[in-house]
Amino acid sequence: MLDVRRLRLLRELHLRGTLAEVAAALHQSPSSVSQQLTLLEKEVGVELLRKVGRKVQLTPEAEILVEHAGAVLERLEQAESDLAASLEKASGTLRLVAFQSVVLALIPATLTLLARDHPGLRVTMTQREPETALYETSARDFDLVIAEQYPGHAAPWYPELDRMDLTTDAIRLAVPPAGHRWSDISTIRDAAEAPWVMEPRGAASRHFAEQVCRSAGFEPDVRFETADLQAEIRLIESGNAVALLPSLMWMGREPSVQLHDLAGMPRRTIFTATRRASARHPAVMACREALAIAAGTS
Repeated sequence: MLDVRRLRLLRELHLRGTLAEVAAALHQSPSSVSQQLTLLEKEVGVELLRKVGRKVQLTPEAEILVEHAGAVLERLEQAESDLAASLEKASGTLRLVAFQSVVLALIPATLTLLARDHPGLRVTMTQREPETALYETSARDFDLVIAEQYPGHAAPWYPELDRMDLTTDAIRLAVPPAGHRWSDISTIRDAAEAPWVMEPRGAASRHFAEQVCRSAGFEPDVRFETADLQAEIRLIESGNAVALLPSLMWMGREPSVQLHDLAGMPRRTIFTATRRASARHPAVMACREALAIAAGTS
């Protein structure tokens, strides 16, 4: 009988690429991971890993085992979900991962609802960019991810994830309050000469903002880059920049900057995703329900 724990290590190596990354993800030492994979090779009686420079490469036989390991792990996770579903209340630990605007706007209310309705459930939360968070959830680092998708920019797709739309929010042009420089801007074309603040390259919001500007006939003067939307707001408030911001940033409070609708009223989609085997887990279902209430969509 093959050792499931060793099969998981092989699958983790397939997903993460290096022994060091597998060891870090599973809180083990690289030497321990290597030893366990060597034992797995002895169990199956075929070569599973080949050295290529300083890295290791999976053999075709290892790829076969990886596919079966994925099915085994999914079935075990399904068994855990079914067992948990037999209980009256959600309990245990739910590992949640989300991006900043959701952390600010929805997570506090969601946690309050879960603490009230499911006191036996322990929720941990980590902030990550959506692209990274989706991958890490598919790799079993987290149980539920809250991610986003901008118009014209598809979020990464993982077939093992169960995706459910949560809400949408408008993306608007944010300019400084009256009395500051650039406060008279009201359209994208008006902002052709203004300094912009955007998220770093690679972010879906950055790609969307650049495309909006280019469609209006200019290349934005991006003088400031930050993944911190609170920092973006401060730069706009002080008259030093303009930006495109999602409406969710102002949930529960009055905007501190001027906001102008864009042509076509584009909206981003906020969604949750979990592995299919966990979609019916009481903890996941409870968190999705609380998120919908916090977002006003339940």
